Amino acid sequence: MNSPLKFKVYEYLKEAKHATDEQLLEFLNKNGGCSKNELNKALMQLEILGLVSIRWVAKEKRRVEVIETPAPESSTQAS
Repeated sequence: MNSPLKFKVYEYLKEAKHATDEQLLEFLNKNGGCSKNELNKALMQLEILGLVSIRWVAKEKRRVEVIETPAPESSTQAS
């Protein structure tokens, strides 16, 4: 069973930290194939979940970055 596309995209981005939509599409086409429409749906799901940030860098090019969540601070109370 293949893992859902959004997990493949997120795993790739976690390693690379950022990529363009063209780079993602090229990676996915090497590993099983994907249409631009399917990639857009996966990116939208990841953005809604708050896992990635997407910005336009050119008219037809987007930059996708992983949102780094800060480590939770341990709350220590002095007695």
